[in-house]
Amino acid sequence: MSVSIRPAAAADKTVCLDFIGTLNGGPVTPDWAATFDALLGAERGMVLVAETAADGIFWVATVSFNLAIRYGGEYCQLEELYVDASARGKNVGGLLVEAVIDHATERGCAEIGLYIAERHAANRPFYEKYGFENVGIEVRRGPRAALES
Repeated sequence: MSVSIRPAAAADKTVCLDFIGTLNGGPVTPDWAATFDALLGAERGMVLVAETAADGIFWVATVSFNLAIRYGGEYCQLEELYVDASARGKNVGGLLVEAVIDHATERGCAEIGLYIAERHAANRPFYEKYGFENVGIEVRRGPRAALES
């Protein structure tokens, strides 16, 4: 199977959003489309897709680029990685992770991070194969309006 990886295009929006909805276990919301469009510019992040000539897109990865003083510039955050069930076990997820690493390195990012949700903890060894290390847990908080309602 010959797989090509490329930045997403506007025409990829529906399939990418559907995959991310599947990954998150919920419906696609209207604001996702605007976020997808913003990521196409690659200023604050990007969407990568992997596809085969015969089958089309089966895999998607999204990243954000953030600034931190402690890094003296940008770092990369792997936000979502989805591999269609029919394509799992064929190393395409690994190819996408390597593409994210390559893009972040070319961009000069000091570090690449990701958060592994508890429900996806079984995926930790997959990421460790690509040099990711467990450095602790994340603490999160919603916006003020969401907490007060």
